[in-house]
Amino acid sequence: MIERYTLPEMGNLWTDKAKYQSWLDVEVAACEANCSLGRVPEDAMEEIRTKAAFEPERILEIEAEVRHDVIAFLTNVNEHVGDAGRFIHVGMTSSDVLDTGVALQLKASVGLLRKELADLDQAIAKLAIAHKATVMIGRSHAIHGEPITFGFKLAGWLAETRRNAERLERLERDVAVGQISGAMGTYANTDPEVERLTCERLDLTPDTASTQVISRDRHADYVQTLALVGASLDRFATEIRNLQRTDVLEVEESFAKGQKGSSAMPHKRNPIRSERISGLARVLRSYVVAALENVALWHERDISHSSTERMMLPDCSVTLHFMLREMTAVVSQLGVYPDNMRRNMNVYGGVVFSQRVLLGLVDAGMSREDAYRVVQRNAHTAWNTDGGDFRGNLEADPDVTNKLNPEQLAACFSTDLHQANLGVIWSRLGL
Repeated sequence: MIERYTLPEMGNLWTDKAKYQSWLDVEVAACEANCSLGRVPEDAMEEIRTKAAFEPERILEIEAEVRHDVIAFLTNVNEHVGDAGRFIHVGMTSSDVLDTGVALQLKASVGLLRKELADLDQAIAKLAIAHKATVMIGRSHAIHGEPITFGFKLAGWLAETRRNAERLERLERDVAVGQISGAMGTYANTDPEVERLTCERLDLTPDTASTQVISRDRHADYVQTLALVGASLDRFATEIRNLQRTDVLEVEESFAKGQKGSSAMPHKRNPIRSERISGLARVLRSYVVAALENVALWHERDISHSSTERMMLPDCSVTLHFMLREMTAVVSQLGVYPDNMRRNMNVYGGVVFSQRVLLGLVDAGMSREDAYRVVQRNAHTAWNTDGGDFRGNLEADPDVTNKLNPEQLAACFSTDLHQANLGVIWSRLGL
């Protein structure tokens, strides 16, 4: 976690203090569960409730000697609690605290990510509504295809964002899993009822069948899902970067007063925020392999996953949180240039309407093969030619004018047909 990409809401969930607090929440909840079952005296429980505390610096000091973070934590807590501390961590193993604590952090993190994704949804929907009828060229292979609208492009982003919202909603449930099952996960020294009551207090679900750790497929799912959401943001950002090219310039990131694009070239206005999103998406994807590698632990547990997760889980959470906030700002402040869209679409005299002309000639009785040959000849004559004019070529070609009158030919260059059925998409998305 570096400060440059860490927003305080998410960063605060992954500090050492937050980690130790999650551990303390688990330990206290387990004591409360034991107390409700008559295994911790009420006076001792009250001591634990009121006095249990920790100091991160002191934990690190103890850990330097004992070389075990949970033991160092418990030692520090007991320095505050005194004799009642003998009821803390009874029948538990370190992973009960570590894994249940990280579940609390993961659940809270997904909650923040869902909020940011909802904000992005609103920003995209607002822009899509504003540009339902803003005609532009659609591209395949990066080459002009046929007319679409900018709102239609954004509708695809919105649908993907809503699928990601469903993924995060599901993920929030799947990571909210705890365990208080002791060494090897067999409940040999603790009652399964303690696990149930502890998880209930923490608003978690007991793991179905933990070993000494919660199986790491859940954590791999977390990282993969966050990387997938990041991949969507990368797709949106890459599209903005392409549409902001100087020779395209159909959209543009906002450029603040006083902002500078280059130390050497004063004219530059670069899509730096979209580029940043694309770069950070690569970081998210890079963690997926490590998360998958963590699934295969030796026997009932080892700790080869531990060092990875200390970096991976905070980094992924913080990074996607930042990316979502950044993408929302980009979309909300995006400059859209309909005039440039129309200009680009009609380059070389509207060659992108070639299919409509082809179908018009076929409807007028020409064979498809002959029609294709005639249209392609006129299109390629105009293509990449200074002053190339596809429509003008057609109007001067007797093979065309003998089949299509001026009104019929003009109708081939209308975008009405390309927008006629988009209402079904607006309806599906509630736009």
